[in-house]
Amino acid sequence: MKSNFLPAPEGSILLVTLDSCRFDTFQRIKPKALSSVGKLHRAMAPSHFTYGSHAAIWMGFLPSIREAKDYLNSKYRKLFRVESAGSRGKSEAAFKLAGGSIIEGFRNKNYLTIGSGAAGWFNPQTATGKKLTEDFEDFYYPGTTWQLSDQLKWIEEKLSKITEKPIFVFLNIGETHVPYWHEGANWEKEDNPCIPFQKENRRRECWHRQGECLKYIDVTIGPILKAFKKETIVITADHGDCWGENGLWEHGISHQKTLEVPLLARLNGIQI
Repeated sequence: MKSNFLPAPEGSILLVTLDSCRFDTFQRIKPKALSSVGKLHRAMAPSHFTYGSHAAIWMGFLPSIREAKDYLNSKYRKLFRVESAGSRGKSEAAFKLAGGSIIEGFRNKNYLTIGSGAAGWFNPQTATGKKLTEDFEDFYYPGTTWQLSDQLKWIEEKLSKITEKPIFVFLNIGETHVPYWHEGANWEKEDNPCIPFQKENRRRECWHRQGECLKYIDVTIGPILKAFKKETIVITADHGDCWGENGLWEHGISHQKTLEVPLLARLNGIQI
C-alpha cells in the first residue's frame, strides 16, 4: 500500500487494537513493524469481548501487565486517566483527562479525535456502536471486518489536513478476528475454523490463519507507525481467542486465552 502519511504533530497519540489477537500469536510471528514500537509485554485484557474491553479502555483501563511498572499496569500508574474514574494509582498518569472518556478528555485538551473500528461493535448505525463511537469527532466503520487498507486510507486523508493540532487516533483492526482472513488470503473467508461448540478440532487452521493475518497487518501498517514514531503509540489487543483449550472456542467467555494479549507502547517516542 502506497502511503503519504506525514509525521504526526507533537503530542499526538495512536492507539491500535488488534482484534482477538492472542499473545502467543504475536510472540510466535514477531511482526517487524509492530514490534518496533516497543518491548512485547504479556498483558491481561479488561474483558473477553470487544465492547467490554473498549468500554474499559475508554475509561483509561488498558490491558495491564502484572508487574508494578509505569503505564503498563493500570493499578500502578496509568497512561491515560479519566478524572474521577477509578483509583489514581501510585503516581500521576501520563495524560490526565477531564471528561466522560479518554476521547472526550482529549477533545477537551484541543486534540482532534478520530477513529476507525472494523468489528461490528463499532458500527455507529447500531445502538451499541453509537455508544462506543459517539465521543469521536469523526469515526469510520468500513462495513466489514477485513478492510485495513481502506481504514488506513481514511485516516491518512484526515491527517493530511492537520498541521499543528495534536491528534488522538484510534484504530481497531479486524483481520485477526474470526474467521481470520485478509485481502489476498488463499483460503475462503466464509470458512471459519473457530466456531463455538464445534466438534471438529481445527486448532491448526486457527493457529496458521491468525498468524498469516498478523503478517499481513504488519506489512500494511508500517507507514502510520512511522508517522507516529516520535509520539505516543499503544499496540495491544482487546481480547484473545480460545482454540479448543478446555473444549472452548472463540471469545466472549472468561479464560486465560481470551484475556491474555500482547501489549507494546512508547511514550513521546520512548519505548516503555
